[in-house]
Amino acid sequence: MDAAVSQSLAELRPALLKIARLQLRNDTWAEDVVSETLIAALEGAGNFAGQSQLKTWVVGILKHKIIDHFRRAAREISADAQVEAAEVETFDELYHPSGHRLDPPLDWGDPEQTLARTQFFEILQLCVDRLPANLGRVFMMREWLELETEQICKELAITSTNCFVMLFRARMRLRECLESNWFGKVQAG
Repeated sequence: MDAAVSQSLAELRPALLKIARLQLRNDTWAEDVVSETLIAALEGAGNFAGQSQLKTWVVGILKHKIIDHFRRAAREISADAQVEAAEVETFDELYHPSGHRLDPPLDWGDPEQTLARTQFFEILQLCVDRLPANLGRVFMMREWLELETEQICKELAITSTNCFVMLFRARMRLRECLESNWFGKVQAG
């Protein structure tokens, strides 16, 4: 076993745990999935061709381990999740009765240039971390794990309408968070 690969994997562990905790919302499950990921990476290190960065390869393994966990995990509904699901949230305060926004969206600048900035992804991660647990999980399942709506609904035992509403709410909250923590600061700076 190459000591450099082992050391690199050990250095990736905190980032992998952060991703797993965000998705699984359970420290024990996150630890298990990351351990499975690191074992798979160590066992498959000989197959790593170096065509991508090691981190990209390992995060890909983690992604599949999380999906596997979702498939075999028993359904649990926490009291917090039930309270969040019962909350009714609107964005009426952002709109005129005519349906137009009170404040026009800020100019986000050149999207390609913005996406290239590492700091943007750090702010985005902070915004995702601030989402309520159920919204963050649905958003990450859709956008990061790239699960189809049908898979998300089956996994979380929700209707497609509920899923779309949750995705809308997550995107609106992310938009507001990014506008106040990233795009507003970029323009001001």
